[in-house]
Amino acid sequence: MSTGQILIIDDEDQLRKLLARLLGREGYAVLEAKDAKAAWKLLEKEEVQVVLSDVKLPDANGVELTQAIKARYPEIEIIVLTAYGNIADGVQAIKNGAFDYITKGDDNSRMLPLTSKAMDKALLQFRIRSLENRISGKYDFDNIIGQSPEIRNAIALARKVAATDVTVLLLGETGSGKEVFAQAIHRASARKMQPFVAVNCSAFGKELLESELFGHKAGAFTGALKDKKGFLEEAHNGTLFLDEIGEMPIELQAKLLRVLETQEFYKVGDAKPLQVNIRIIAATNRTPEREIESGHFRADLYYRLSAFQIQLPSLNERRKDIPLLAEYFLRQLAPKNNKRINGMSPAFAKALQAHNWRGNIRELRNVIERAVILTNTAELDADALPIEFHMAAPAGEPSSLSLAEVEKQHIARVLQYAKGNKTKAAEMLQIGLTTLYNKIKEYNITV
Repeated sequence: MSTGQILIIDDEDQLRKLLARLLGREGYAVLEAKDAKAAWKLLEKEEVQVVLSDVKLPDANGVELTQAIKARYPEIEIIVLTAYGNIADGVQAIKNGAFDYITKGDDNSRMLPLTSKAMDKALLQFRIRSLENRISGKYDFDNIIGQSPEIRNAIALARKVAATDVTVLLLGETGSGKEVFAQAIHRASARKMQPFVAVNCSAFGKELLESELFGHKAGAFTGALKDKKGFLEEAHNGTLFLDEIGEMPIELQAKLLRVLETQEFYKVGDAKPLQVNIRIIAATNRTPEREIESGHFRADLYYRLSAFQIQLPSLNERRKDIPLLAEYFLRQLAPKNNKRINGMSPAFAKALQAHNWRGNIRELRNVIERAVILTNTAELDADALPIEFHMAAPAGEPSSLSLAEVEKQHIARVLQYAKGNKTKAAEMLQIGLTTLYNKIKEYNITV
């Protein structure tokens, strides 16, 4: 049986109901309207995939109605019902966006096959639209987690620049969400329906990065058996995201500068330039000025890339957002790992807040996933955290403690983590079991 919903628009009651019965037997849900006014009301309330519309309606011309429906609902396919011999109406309807036309009383044998084809096309278009909406939502600014002033300020800047075609440079530590911001800028721009191509410049050697970025002609080097499109070509009319731009070899930086200045480039082994229309968003975890001083980065390229800079805060700079991000990852990762975990214990949450997040959001996600995997209860507890969370530096300045006191506190924390298991604690401390017993006695550590 077929699926999908069809709207029949015809003021001839007998013909309309006959078509409705015929299509209903094929498994379609069928709606009926006797004029354009009634049809618009149904289109606003119902999800319709295919419309069958007469040309002559009491309050509209079916050919013009086709154009209006396609303008508002481009995924809907329309089959126009024309009077006998009036092919001109059908041809004009197709120019206005109709799927096809049928001559009333003369093309009955075409009705079901044509409707089936129109329905298949419409359902595919609805699925594509649904997928695009999900992708758009995933990378939308509203889905960037955080309420701290630091992250909200970064989002506000990114929203403003997204509406332009300006080159953007994202600065921030590894794991701070630079690619998420790049995706959100792209999805909020006029290029959102065009490609978003992400390239990690640190993942390739010089020769390979040049070939991957610019493409190559067949025979350009050993192993180049055919022409290859580069990332620049792939991103045509869209956005090219160059992550870790600070890792790009200095020789390639000059070629990238030319792309920014002229929107053209040469494939490896080609003497003919290619034109592209792309927006470039770059990102680095390095300090550009320092890289320029050391000779690792071109100053002219930096000034081109940094037309609009956005500094992304580290997780340590936005600690207010740690509980929000942790809850988000928990809701995401618990079902993925077939776990029913409803929350975090106070000790777990406190440990997250106290931790020094050198790996930023990426590290937090990994910590939550590890805890989810290890937990068999209804909430995450501190026991599921890695050992470094249980071995934080003691309060106060280190210089205020003697070496013996530091050793005592460290051994006590490891014993606490090992839940009093001295064999395990000795292995973690990488000392002999006898040595551990002697230290416990020497420092009078209570186990």
